[in-house]
Amino acid sequence: MLSFARAQYNLPADSLATNETRWLYGSMQRLSGAGIMFGHHDDTAYGVHFKLKDSSDVHNVTGAYPAVYGWDLSGIELDSLWDINQIPFKTQARLVREAYERGGINTFCWHMNNPVTLKTSWDTSGIYLKQLLPGGSHHEMYRTWLDRAAKYLSSLKGKDGEAIPILFRPFHELTGNWFWWGTDNATADDFVALWQFTVNYLRNNRKLHNLLMVYSTADYYSDWEMMGRYPGDEYVDVIGFDRYQLDTTAQYNYHMKRQLELLQQQADEHHKIASIAETGYQGIPDSTWWTKQLLPLLSTYNKISYLLIWRNNGPEHYYAPFPGQGTAEDFKQFYKSNNIIFNDRLTPLAVYGPQHLQRYNQKLVQKE
Repeated sequence: MLSFARAQYNLPADSLATNETRWLYGSMQRLSGAGIMFGHHDDTAYGVHFKLKDSSDVHNVTGAYPAVYGWDLSGIELDSLWDINQIPFKTQARLVREAYERGGINTFCWHMNNPVTLKTSWDTSGIYLKQLLPGGSHHEMYRTWLDRAAKYLSSLKGKDGEAIPILFRPFHELTGNWFWWGTDNATADDFVALWQFTVNYLRNNRKLHNLLMVYSTADYYSDWEMMGRYPGDEYVDVIGFDRYQLDTTAQYNYHMKRQLELLQQQADEHHKIASIAETGYQGIPDSTWWTKQLLPLLSTYNKISYLLIWRNNGPEHYYAPFPGQGTAEDFKQFYKSNNIIFNDRLTPLAVYGPQHLQRYNQKLVQKE
């Protein structure tokens, strides 16, 4: 079994990170260049033709689950029983545990409602980030929302009671202006202050030491655009971006290559893990999109740790194939690529440490 020496791998930004969280961070660094993990948002919660039925479109096509599972905290701030996509948080917590127990990786974004108007995260009216900082008019409300999120995140535990490591991606697409935390509602200094307050509060006040922080932008074309709101190395573990194919193949390739080039440079410079935090092609109309479009990009920029495809929410809105969909056969070839890692290849790599793998193997023996 491989071990992770301090001299070999960078440690998480949180000096008190749990053992499993340190193992995961070291494992993700160890895999850099060896393969890119494939992720899918809400994969086991619902698909094109099912909802909350213990299924997976990705698994139904390939026979394997994704390596990375995306989830959303939206709704937890309002003390709701369901997330933004109508998954009961009780069910979501079970699916997170199941992904972890099979050796998969969980990542959370947070489409947090506007704390001033209480409308959705896309409501950019009536708010400036200074209002959420200490001394601001809505600071106490923001702390309450963080308390609710922390209570839920701290409840996500493995079979032996250990905290499940989470790639936590707050304030995503931060270089855009469509969310209330975007560029129109705060200076760079205010954004950095809010990020740092949030991380410090979760670490120090709520004692959450199972979070790897993901700094995820939208579009950028220069180091300044990409890193202009970067909160500092002690507050970030993973650097990534969100970009979808919304135009032609040539345009998608052009923009992705520019952003991936800069991403790998900045990740190397700051000694952080690089990711494509969200991407995809809605409806996937190109029958060879996986092997002719996406795979060549990933093969060229192979220091990327993982990518996450967005959700399958019915026949009019999906990003991963399902049985019978036009790219299903091409997706199978994508799955077989040596450059791509799904959960079946990730499990034996013991990304959370040897004890976790031993427990998983014992569970398989018991099933037999």
